[in-house]
Amino acid sequence: MKEHDEEPQLVSLEDEASRAIAGNRDALERLVRAIQADIFGIALRMLCNREDAEDATQEILVRVVTRLSQFDRRSKLKTWAYRVAVNYILDVKKSAVERLHLSFERFAEDLTGGLDLEAPSETEHSLLIEEIKVGCTLAMLQCLDRPHRLAYVLGEIMELPGPEAAEALNILPDLFRKRLQHARAAILTFTRQYCGLASDTATCKCNRQAPAALRAGKVQVDICNFAATPSSFQEMRATVRQVDEARWALAVHQTSHPRASSIDFARRLIDTLDGV
Repeated sequence: MKEHDEEPQLVSLEDEASRAIAGNRDALERLVRAIQADIFGIALRMLCNREDAEDATQEILVRVVTRLSQFDRRSKLKTWAYRVAVNYILDVKKSAVERLHLSFERFAEDLTGGLDLEAPSETEHSLLIEEIKVGCTLAMLQCLDRPHRLAYVLGEIMELPGPEAAEALNILPDLFRKRLQHARAAILTFTRQYCGLASDTATCKCNRQAPAALRAGKVQVDICNFAATPSSFQEMRATVRQVDEARWALAVHQTSHPRASSIDFARRLIDTLDGV
């Protein structure tokens, strides 16, 4: 009788952390590789600049690795790593986009002033349309201050449970709920008024932003900082509308998937450690 192969045992990140602390380089690399995409996603949404986000991700992961012995298993490894990320991001200097001090009012003026009737079709499938959409959602987040932006990114976009998000932010659950409620209301109000993806009455559509964005140098035809795959406004709207109407504004953000970093942070960290 043929014996069945043993099923591979799933190893938790908490166990990987214990192995890494004991000196297992492979476990350390697996751990970093498991969290690097989320850390980069948080950094990019907070700083709205790819290079700044990559630098921040590198520094955050270095802190995670060098402080790993302080992880006491009283929380999930990812929650602890998010807290390291939050502490770094709250202290790091403001990015160039943050220094613009965007508000929802100023951003609305920019959007409505950039609409063009001579725009590509709603059905035109291109990286440019996706670039505008993702860039717009990232810029919209910049209209929130850092504490409220963090609450929205962790609690809404990443859908962390309230207690975990509060722990990552190092605040009481009640304060987290208040920040999230405030951020959610601000994003919802703005999106319903201005974003055609989530509103049937809003005039702003990603394809109608394209000509002005190209003229202003905000986007380029052959270089995409954020877009990963081509899309059309019609296609994106259909995706957003798959959820209940009350969640359309959130879906605009949750369906925005900025292109991942090309940097293999895990390999870079291990190579650095091995070279010490």
